[in-house]
Amino acid sequence: MPPRPPRHLREPGVPRRDRSRVLGTLAAASLLAGALASTPAAGADAPDLISNGDFSGGTTSWWWSEANPGTVVDGRLCADVPAGTANPWDAIIGQNDLPLTAGESYTLTYTATSTAPITIRANVQMAVDPWTTELAAADAIGSTAEPISHVFTTSSDHEAAQLAFQIGGSATAYTFCLDDVSLTGGAVPPVYEPDTGSPVRVNQVGYLTDGPKSGTVVTEATSPLAWALKAANGRTAASGTTRPGGVDSTSRQNVHTFDFSNVTTAGEGYTVTIGEETSEPFSIGDDLYASLRTDALAYFYHNRSGIEIDANLVGDEYARPAGHLDVAPNQGDIQVPCQAGLCDYSLDVSGGWYDAGDHGKYVVNGGISVAQLMASYERTLTTEGADGKPLGDGKLRVPERGNDVPDILDEARWQLDFLMSMQVPAGKPLAGMVHHKIHDRQWTGLPLLPHQDPQPRELHAPSTAATLNVAAAGAQCARLFKPYDAGFAARCLSVARTAWNAAQANPGVLASPTDGTGGGTYSDDNVSDEFYWAAAELFVTTAEDAYRQAVLGSPLHGDTDAVFPRGGMSWGATAGLGALSLATVPNKLTSSQLAAARATVTKAADGYADDSANAAYGVPYAPDRNNYVWGSNSQVLNNMVVLATAHDLSGDVTYRDAVLRGMDYLLGRNPLNQSYVTGYGERDSHNQHHRFWAHQINPDLPNPAPGSVAGGPNTGIEDPVAQDKLQGCAPAMCYIDDIGSWATNEITINWNAPLAWIASYVDDLGNGDGDGNTSVCEVSYDSNRWNGGFTSSVTLKNTGASAINPWELRWSFDDNQRVNHAWNAVVTQSGSAVIAKPSSWNASVAPGGSVAFGFIGTSSGQVADPKVFTLQSGTCVVR
Repeated sequence: MPPRPPRHLREPGVPRRDRSRVLGTLAAASLLAGALASTPAAGADAPDLISNGDFSGGTTSWWWSEANPGTVVDGRLCADVPAGTANPWDAIIGQNDLPLTAGESYTLTYTATSTAPITIRANVQMAVDPWTTELAAADAIGSTAEPISHVFTTSSDHEAAQLAFQIGGSATAYTFCLDDVSLTGGAVPPVYEPDTGSPVRVNQVGYLTDGPKSGTVVTEATSPLAWALKAANGRTAASGTTRPGGVDSTSRQNVHTFDFSNVTTAGEGYTVTIGEETSEPFSIGDDLYASLRTDALAYFYHNRSGIEIDANLVGDEYARPAGHLDVAPNQGDIQVPCQAGLCDYSLDVSGGWYDAGDHGKYVVNGGISVAQLMASYERTLTTEGADGKPLGDGKLRVPERGNDVPDILDEARWQLDFLMSMQVPAGKPLAGMVHHKIHDRQWTGLPLLPHQDPQPRELHAPSTAATLNVAAAGAQCARLFKPYDAGFAARCLSVARTAWNAAQANPGVLASPTDGTGGGTYSDDNVSDEFYWAAAELFVTTAEDAYRQAVLGSPLHGDTDAVFPRGGMSWGATAGLGALSLATVPNKLTSSQLAAARATVTKAADGYADDSANAAYGVPYAPDRNNYVWGSNSQVLNNMVVLATAHDLSGDVTYRDAVLRGMDYLLGRNPLNQSYVTGYGERDSHNQHHRFWAHQINPDLPNPAPGSVAGGPNTGIEDPVAQDKLQGCAPAMCYIDDIGSWATNEITINWNAPLAWIASYVDDLGNGDGDGNTSVCEVSYDSNRWNGGFTSSVTLKNTGASAINPWELRWSFDDNQRVNHAWNAVVTQSGSAVIAKPSSWNASVAPGGSVAFGFIGTSSGQVADPKVFTLQSGTCVVR
């Protein structure tokens, strides 16, 4: 199915790791023209650091790129920019030798015009490599000269900084003119106040019919407040009073909570009103998350390397050429050498998934990601009630559909082939080990589509962590692909065994924490968790005693806190992946050993469930000292995976409810009133840090695709945008939806992987099959029409395994049809919503049985048959 358009449909608003995003990070929308119109002026006595900013002295003190020579025309510096500049920095106007003082705040102002609409970059930065920026802004320039102003605070001293207007990156030619440039100190930085909208916070997508339904309100009140749940037609569906919760330590907000779990009437457009404040709208129903499952998985196809992204699968907006296939300007991934002096061979490492906002491909991040995709599928093989059909052949957006292999495994194979290609060849030093990563030699800027990346690509040193990732993922691959491609499964297992043996022979080869030029380091100084994960997967697949002993002999085995850290699993804490496989996938553990493995899972889930129950916003995440980490939303999601698995194992709804409250948090019930998933909710994140989903800085490029989860609050605020805007932020509010905030607003494969897992789980809770259908009921609807009226007959069939008593069928008319008289059922109508209930004699419908009823009604204009019918809480198949 084609991707849904993001729900926000709006222009950008004002407002993990050990990565180093030195070059190309942009403050963008929050710094666009006019955004700081009310910014306090610089001190009156502050000297102007720009020389000849009004160009009265001609072009003195200014320089430009060779491709765009500058001349003064009518008192402005103008440059003709040729067509076809690929990157912003392909055409620059600048001035050097600007002295800046650490901690000082400066105001940059200028006016500019362009004969074609463009977005330029206004950077204040180092004048030499690595070009570290103090200001990195994206400004929209048109034909009218408007004053543009930016205030920034420098983090370092500079004797000779540079002002660089990067004006390239357009397919068309245009003339750019600049005037009234000024850079003065003594500015008063504006105070950033996030727009949090309504203080009444809910899940902006909705609540499952039989699940918990709760929300949070931010208020100064200390006594309970009256709340009302309103249906879309304004009718009060429920009411009550809030429960004061005091000051929430994660947000520093005084909050109350409210609960409406007893409401089970499905519908759209519900809101909660408290006093004069009303929440964002939401739905109640069971078919809420089928599209999220599909969209979250489509993220991986969108981010494939080495293949054209097909418009027929993702739409014209997201289609793009293949990246890194040795087609100029790419230098490609087909024959990639090592970093200088590291090895004497090159490898074909094409394919795989781009990791995050950059074009790098990292084994330790890719390993956990592909493992969780495979685990999502494997859950459907081992868990009662888990539906594999929505993951099957022809269901997802992959080009391999129609090959009789589940689509989710097709997607996983794209990454698995890449991971295995990173193994050091036989006969070479460290043979069988796996290269840690492959990425550009130097950082690239934003925006940049993969096929436009001109940087040389390099293999980085092997690591024990990467090797064990391939051992674990390869073992998992072997058991899942065996029914579909025995040869590929055998290859996966062979690579996994080789990797395991190599890691045992080289247990302490660690990735360097300083290897961060051109890509993230992903360094990890403790690989005991990777050893445990790999041993567990190899044992589950092979049942061999050597792997069993490696599992049982690990110091992590049975240590819940070590296997499942309170802060959550991550690429650097992977033991839990092995523990989940031991607990859920059939294996040769003894009954007592299996019980102990499952107890490890449920004990961890007990802690996460307690965290959720005690949290003002219901989130199952309570890191030590409220230290929300880089990618905290992925930690939340991974805790939810553990909770969901505990629910699968035990049937205890305490775990299920904690998962659903975590979903509430991610989709809007949080201190910022922010849905962190693009396309879901009225206030969704849609400016995440990404090189080719970069609409915020280039209107010709799209926002991230629906189903992309933002990293979320990060108390480290490592990037310049976050440091500028979020100093002193409360832990759960250290987030900004800005493309320049790579520390809080990045998107990555290992964050979307648990989102896809959880979306699949919650869609199963709603009994959906991913297409909006269930196996409970079937409806046949026939109507005869005449001028001004109609007669309809309805047959409801019970396709489930147990009797339905009493039945209640609901639907809505899309036009102005009104029911006047019914037979064999009691039919009521409110607005367009219709409810049919049984007569006194036909309340029970046996399995395989049917009940028929009909009605007469009136209408004007064209009469349309209903298309969606719900029985109790499930959606019926319409015949």
